[in-house]
Amino acid sequence: MSQPPQQNQLNIKIDEKVGEGTYSNFFLITNSPSEFILDFGRILPGIPDAKIYTRVVTTPQHAKQFLQALEKNIENFENQFGEIKVQGQQENRPVGFKPDNKVNG
Repeated sequence: MSQPPQQNQLNIKIDEKVGEGTYSNFFLITNSPSEFILDFGRILPGIPDAKIYTRVVTTPQHAKQFLQALEKNIENFENQFGEIKVQGQQENRPVGFKPDNKVNG
């Protein structure tokens, strides 16, 4: 009789300071052929400089997995709490030039 394969259990530990989290309202993403660099920082009113508090360096494959996980979590959030509105983005309006039906002549 064969036994089902054992799943490896992953124990995740988090340092107390890291567990407190860092608030971010600003981010930059840069990449090279082998890495994605995600910088998280804060912009505060009346202060001319933004400060980066956390930098995450990851592979392109992990960046894509992060994107997929974030999209799924946003979908779950919106299903539970409603659509997240992004300030400054117009709803259902075309981007770019609009055709002009006027004929010159």
